[in-house]
Amino acid sequence: MLTKLLSAIVPPDAEAGAIAQERLDRLTKPPGSLGRLEELARRLVEISGRCPPVIERPVIFTLAADHGVTVEGVSAYPQVVTAQMVENFLAGGAAVNVLARHVGATVVVADLGLATPLPDRPELVRRPIAAGTANMAIGPAMTRDEALRALAVGAELVEAEWARGADAIGTGEMGIGNTTAASAVVAALTGVPVEEVTGLGTGIEHAAWRRKVSVIERALAVNQPDPADAIDVLAKVGGFEIAGLTGVALAGAAHRLPVFVDGFIAGAAALCAVGLAPDARGYLIASHRSVEPGHRHVLDALGQTPYLDLGMRLGEGTGAALCIGLARAAAAILREMATFKSAGVSGRTP
Repeated sequence: MLTKLLSAIVPPDAEAGAIAQERLDRLTKPPGSLGRLEELARRLVEISGRCPPVIERPVIFTLAADHGVTVEGVSAYPQVVTAQMVENFLAGGAAVNVLARHVGATVVVADLGLATPLPDRPELVRRPIAAGTANMAIGPAMTRDEALRALAVGAELVEAEWARGADAIGTGEMGIGNTTAASAVVAALTGVPVEEVTGLGTGIEHAAWRRKVSVIERALAVNQPDPADAIDVLAKVGGFEIAGLTGVALAGAAHRLPVFVDGFIAGAAALCAVGLAPDARGYLIASHRSVEPGHRHVLDALGQTPYLDLGMRLGEGTGAALCIGLARAAAAILREMATFKSAGVSGRTP
């Protein structure tokens, strides 16, 4: 599955982007006056190969899983909150639900490994790998096979929505303890010191932050993840939802869909996706700048400048939802705005 997926990923269409730029320059405005909105419009054309691009059925994938490392006291919230928040997603009461409704996006909620059992619900996609990962501070978070299975689940979720007409995707997550896993993944892949990529997560105090840093350093020392092998990193210090989002990003790139990457945790998955398929980078759109300190290093490694900077750090896919709204505006500019010629407006004086 992974080999087939990776072989389908090709670079975005630069020629289509040049056509988009030529049209942008003919619209009734000074060239470049819409700033990064024009950049986003061009990127959407390069990704899809269509000018103007179409975003009519965006889907946000909010993947949930638990983390064994929570026994080390790295979070301000108990593990049961993961399942409780999944219930909130299914009821439509979470921030991602509100923002997705606002921009006309569907939210797909999937259980990739909750520790607390939930009753069957038609709105919940149940694809658990296990009842949460193992404690990465004393050994691998999961086996390599489990990491590959989680990645495959993410890709399969995209395949199902693509078959229903999805034309843009966003990445989101829920999992108590997952900023710890994401910090370990980012430190392993970038070589940046753990202290620089580790934040307060759900709002822990300084003493708990010191413990969190120590736990991550111990996990990296115990497991020795190979930075040249993203699957090894995911297996040893990642999470089921992070591996699943890696698959989401890869499948999105394979189908030439814009992939709106949320914040720090989704960014860690994006780094893994690029590690597996460097050309996937061209399909990733950094939605916003998280206040999690490690996100700066993720953005640097991806070579991306986010489109929004609102001081957010919630996750769930909230930043992705907001950026999908911005992307729909950028697509509408290309589709609906008049050119100087069509509007009968005089162009610049030579």
